[in-house]
Amino acid sequence: MSLPTLHDLHRDLGSTGLRVSPLGLGTVKLGRDQGVKYPSGFQIPGDDEARMLLRQARELGINLIDTAPAYGMSEERLGPLLRDQRKDWVIVSKVGEEFENGVSSHDFSAAHTRLSIERSLKRLETDFIDLVLVHSDGNDLHILDDCEVYQTLAELKQEGKIRGFGFSGKTVEGGLKALEQGDCAMVTYNLNEQTEKAVIDYAAAHGKGILVKKALASGHVCLEPGVDPIQASFILLFAQTGVASAIVGTINPLHLAHNVATAAKVIRQL
Repeated sequence: MSLPTLHDLHRDLGSTGLRVSPLGLGTVKLGRDQGVKYPSGFQIPGDDEARMLLRQARELGINLIDTAPAYGMSEERLGPLLRDQRKDWVIVSKVGEEFENGVSSHDFSAAHTRLSIERSLKRLETDFIDLVLVHSDGNDLHILDDCEVYQTLAELKQEGKIRGFGFSGKTVEGGLKALEQGDCAMVTYNLNEQTEKAVIDYAAAHGKGILVKKALASGHVCLEPGVDPIQASFILLFAQTGVASAIVGTINPLHLAHNVATAAKVIRQL
């Protein structure tokens, strides 16, 4: 019996023209093991292991990959790992946050935004990035109102270097404002935290894209005995018509297969 896949369950990411799998692969763990908030430690996988994980994801129908300059070596590793596969992937990266020597810093200026995108294009070995999100430091409205990053991303979209742009924020107000001018918002939404539901609803009503981060609460989701936390999380998520895809950052092949099988089952039953 073949395992369930997501190949026939891809959906539109708002009105970007991008079609994405309902689960995306997060790649923090391919590049960074410092300053992360997972319940247990992990080892950054080697190239062979990473290549096998990416191949497995593709075979299971995942076409969305999520990275960022703040994910350590993630972008630099993905370039060679995805070589000759560009047409198979929707690549999401970010701007605004840097992570060096174990410390995060933020820069939302026009100059840094352009530098960051050019660097990401080079690292990822591509002529364009499908979607770029602003990596917020939490001061969402300040970034959108007073910084140049969003306008610069709009220019980069016009120039063809990115196909869409949006905001990975931390507040409802920021998410709503970001969607007025941008294509997509990345929100936190899980069994423990649902404050950004208004952003999902706005996106559904206005043809905008929603990606969900921390869909499994970074591995911290806990329920009463006998309840599958993955299934319960996906039932909550995919009941929201505005949600295009949930980013799950596993490097465990068994977890990946289980996540895909569970998501496929839940989506087909909704």
